[in-house]
Amino acid sequence: MRSIGAFEAKTHLSELLDQVSKGEQITITRHGIPAAMLVPVEETKNRRTHQEIVEDMRRLRKQLRPGKISIREMVEQGRRF
Repeated sequence: MRSIGAFEAKTHLSELLDQVSKGEQITITRHGIPAAMLVPVEETKNRRTHQEIVEDMRRLRKQLRPGKISIREMVEQGRRF
């Protein structure tokens, strides 16, 4: 595991992300004290395909009853939160 200072991490973030994506773990320090870790993201086993997502959206659309609430109203409600 490699250790790097916060200022250097800020200046070389893109390079650090490339290294982390290849499996390396990097500790970011502040004044020599560990503050954060960059670790690779593990792929989730339950990733859904685009086709599965679209099919789910179509099923949801069929469940919605027309006339109860319009799409515009749903969007406006969603913006309130």
